[in-house]
Amino acid sequence: MAGELDLVASALRADAGDVDVFFDVLVGKLEQVLPEQVEIERGGFLGRGKPEAVTVALGDRLYQAERARRRVVCRRRTVVRGIALKSEDLDVGAWIDALSADLVDEAARSERARSALQGLLDA
Repeated sequence: MAGELDLVASALRADAGDVDVFFDVLVGKLEQVLPEQVEIERGGFLGRGKPEAVTVALGDRLYQAERARRRVVCRRRTVVRGIALKSEDLDVGAWIDALSADLVDEAARSERARSALQGLLDA
């Protein structure tokens, strides 16, 4: 399981050198492998531009990342019955690690999450 976690985190970090490229690739990968759990906010006319923010729902956790000038701002929220019980700001590396860990945990319980995890590793 630890090996899978490392692979997921590496796949998500692969394009971290350039913030714009990193964010676009990250959002694209998440949208591709978790279409029902990802919500994307796009800029531009009628929301058809580049992704500006992404939210990933995994169980009772919401992972949010948004493009803010030349950096990515990340946070994780624990939500129970629609109420945010805990919210914490994370740096990009910690956000990716936490998201990866929750995705691996979810994959241990769900065939759909297992398929999404495999899709992320293959992407």
